[in-house]
Amino acid sequence: MTIMPSILLVDDDAEDRLIIKDTFEELGYGTAIQFAGNGEEAIHYLEACLPKKDLPSLVILDLNMPKMNGTQTLRYLKAQPALSNIPVIIFSTSLNPIEHDECLSLGAHSYVIKPTSYLQAIEVVKHFYNLCQQMAN
Repeated sequence: MTIMPSILLVDDDAEDRLIIKDTFEELGYGTAIQFAGNGEEAIHYLEACLPKKDLPSLVILDLNMPKMNGTQTLRYLKAQPALSNIPVIIFSTSLNPIEHDECLSLGAHSYVIKPTSYLQAIEVVKHFYNLCQQMAN
């Protein structure tokens, strides 16, 4: 029996969210993904999940967001005992090695560059989904 993972994508770019949402749906994973527009929204969402013990299997964070950016959100999540074990993938257009290294040193599971083509989007979504499946087993 395959357990449907739960993934929270945190990104302020509506077009990026739509591309990922459409790709998840096309691959049959549509119910696995939830969205937040910035770090503050993500934290509120996650804190609301705590009493139900219904935390996502994976959090995917964009770096450049208003109110609370990806790095700030990552720091917050990793400092909270109830949230610190959720794997976090940084999902960004930034190729900056300093940002990359900082995120990994703060506890990010990995750093994935946003896709620039439809085929790349499919591969990225499969990667996210398969990673959740591996962690569940």
